[in-house]
Amino acid sequence: MQDLGIAFQTASGDSGGNLDGPPPAPTDWLMKRNCSLSPRQVGWFYLSIFTVSLVIALFFAWQGSWLVLPFAGLDLLGLGIALLVYARHATDYERVSITDGMLVVETASGTRVTRQEFNPHWVRVELGESVRALVTLRSGKRAVQVGCYVDPYRRRKFAQELAAVLRRL
Repeated sequence: MQDLGIAFQTASGDSGGNLDGPPPAPTDWLMKRNCSLSPRQVGWFYLSIFTVSLVIALFFAWQGSWLVLPFAGLDLLGLGIALLVYARHATDYERVSITDGMLVVETASGTRVTRQEFNPHWVRVELGESVRALVTLRSGKRAVQVGCYVDPYRRRKFAQELAAVLRRL
């Protein structure tokens, strides 16, 4: 499997000391967001910020500045909404794999996972002229775009590898 979002490596069991020829062509690519915090870590972070802010707001309310409480509440509500959106999309990914004679494109965005299957013999790999263009996999009237979580260099490399694998089938 190739994890294009974090590292560009093949998990085929070859540690680089393969003396039998070129390494086998990858048939599974995983492209995901490069997020520094997992959803669980976001929850712990928010809980710590919530606790500190609430203690400070309660202290000032106890001192007579009770108007601090509603503003602290609004601040924590806004931060909570922003972190919730971040946490929902922290595990988004795109996976392109060739298994059981089918090209499978699986996309996860938030809680929604979509899966599309193509006949790999009929798929065209298209990469636009623009640097920001995504990789388009087209078969007949169906098309899907992938590569939004990787930089343009890795996107181009993925398109070349996939096209080479599809030609060999």
